[in-house]
Amino acid sequence: MSHPVLALGTAVLTLAGSVWYVPALADLRAGADRPVARRTAATACVSGWSTAALVAVLLLLADGWWLTGAAAGAGAVATAALGLQAAVAHRRTARETAREWAQLVAAGPATTRRPRVTFAAILTVTLLTAVTTVALLLTATGAGDFLAVR
Repeated sequence: MSHPVLALGTAVLTLAGSVWYVPALADLRAGADRPVARRTAATACVSGWSTAALVAVLLLLADGWWLTGAAAGAGAVATAALGLQAAVAHRRTARETAREWAQLVAAGPATTRRPRVTFAAILTVTLLTAVTTVALLLTATGAGDFLAVR
């Protein structure tokens, strides 16, 4: 197969890969707002798709296969290394999170039923105050005459 046909196929594939590399670029742009594992995985994704774009360009410009193959191989190795590093970081974070949750569960509930009792007391006092205020207002304005027994 000729180089231009392969270049066109690789370019189309790279454009279709925007489904993956555009969100990865957003993760990289977010910086410290994202976990390390996610940023490393995004770096792996972007390096893989950048390699595909570079291979498409090299297929058009280079005469031989060795330069294109070397670029593709180097990109694949870099992408695999970054992906492996991201997986290790993700596993480490997952273990850390599981350990922290286990410690929280072992400690037992941090609250007792007091907040519910406090909420109920505050609600009761508020409602009694509202009813009393409405009753006093109706009595003071004379609007409460319809309640009087005749």
